[in-house]
Amino acid sequence: MTTLNRLSRRERQIMDVIYEMGSATVQEVLDRLDDPPSYSAVRAMMRILEEKGTLEHRQDGPRYIYLPTTPREEARRSALNHLVSTFFNGSMADTVATLLDIRDGELSDEEFQRLQHLIDKAKKEGR
Repeated sequence: MTTLNRLSRRERQIMDVIYEMGSATVQEVLDRLDDPPSYSAVRAMMRILEEKGTLEHRQDGPRYIYLPTTPREEARRSALNHLVSTFFNGSMADTVATLLDIRDGELSDEEFQRLQHLIDKAKKEGR
């Protein structure tokens, strides 16, 4: 299991803010969290995220700018692989079926065509 899959709820919220912004200071993260803890608590969590290897920082004058160490797409894939493995016994078909079942509304023609293209591509590549 990757480090990104072992984050607490608050750590994931912090990572979401940093992924959304690309990079952020402690104050910028604090400003974007719902029901935020104290500044020092956010700073401590970001230091812990650095120790876990999910964040790194660069200094900009007196402040630290934090950046993710893993590209967002790679983090998404890792999280989704963990979800599929944990809740769907590795079955991509069951995962997609559940996503379609819980979706509100119908797929647009564009969404349907994109999914069909991805399925056709995966089939052609033997996945």
